[in-house]
Amino acid sequence: MSETTTAPDQRTVSGVAIRLEGVTKRYPGQQKPAVDSVDLEIAAGETVMFVGPSGCGKTTLLKMLNRLIEPSGGKIFLGDEDVTGQDPDRLRRRIGYVIQAGGLFPHMTVGTNIGLVPGMLGWDKERIAERTDELLDLVGLDPEVYRARYPKELSGGQQQRVGVARALAADPPVLLMDEPFGAVDPITRQRLQDELLRIQEELGKTIVFVTHDFDEAVKLGDKIVVFDVGARVVQYDTPEAILAEPAEEYVADFVGAGATLKQLTLTRVADTELHTPVTAQAGEDSAAVVARATAAGEQYVVVTDGRGRPISWPSVAELTRTTTVPATRDDRLPVVGLRSTLNDALDTMLAASQGGVVVTGRRDSVAGVLVVEQVMAAIQATRGETRG
Repeated sequence: MSETTTAPDQRTVSGVAIRLEGVTKRYPGQQKPAVDSVDLEIAAGETVMFVGPSGCGKTTLLKMLNRLIEPSGGKIFLGDEDVTGQDPDRLRRRIGYVIQAGGLFPHMTVGTNIGLVPGMLGWDKERIAERTDELLDLVGLDPEVYRARYPKELSGGQQQRVGVARALAADPPVLLMDEPFGAVDPITRQRLQDELLRIQEELGKTIVFVTHDFDEAVKLGDKIVVFDVGARVVQYDTPEAILAEPAEEYVADFVGAGATLKQLTLTRVADTELHTPVTAQAGEDSAAVVARATAAGEQYVVVTDGRGRPISWPSVAELTRTTTVPATRDDRLPVVGLRSTLNDALDTMLAASQGGVVVTGRRDSVAGVLVVEQVMAAIQATRGETRG
């Protein structure tokens, strides 16, 4: 059902298009349908965010895509295939599904949770083990450390990463996400959003994501659907278009105050010119690293692990007091991804009381450094454009 292609901009697309034709859901005893004849087209490889007030039907519509809720009428197509009458169990094995807290089975290890659907599909043990380790690495969890752990031994953010890995286990073309990051703290939520952006950049799945948070929709979505009661599509457009030109007063009210500052969430870290830091691997000779940093005129060094991932950001003065570069991981290290927004970068700097952030790219390797002056310049530019 899925086929990996490369779009003109060289971005990999492994998702398929979704088309809804008159999809309706009526519940017995209710005068009005919960979902009223929705027509919608989602392009292959796009992330589309469903937003709207509680009870508007967005989650019901999402669950009809994998037939957790059966439609009362209409048709659902994945690619050119009408899946409306298909066996629902067979269909669900071809669609990833992520909910709050990952929905992990507590009595199963992380590895067993991830390998569940491939096992149902008849994959052999060796293939399942390879896929499990590949996905743990993809979501930023060391397979050697996490595959044998149980969900209760994980933080909320780690559970959610495993939930995403499990949803991707059988390489489905479509990923459904029902408010997956709603139950974690703001900093963890930002990191999970960044992780999803990075994964999507690499895999190009078709993602349908339900959220109550319009800022999250702006950050993650290629397109946003704003629903009213009955899953009426009030506006379906890019985040930029919805912020600039709300289709109705209802949309403007839903976007809320501060739409101008929300424009800052449209600017990605990747859109700015990053500073190239001096890097060093843990265990390197400190004197050599200090000499390298001094020659480059740098006061700080980004220390990485054996796989090029940042673990600390010590000053040159700190390194002069050591013989070898420490392998100690700084849990408060301010890190954002290339797909993070400038708003995220500023929040991360403030939370860590730092004047900059380390930026990571593919597989969490160091891509550069962003400093607060660049973010403030972008804010000033945004305000200037608005006044103009």
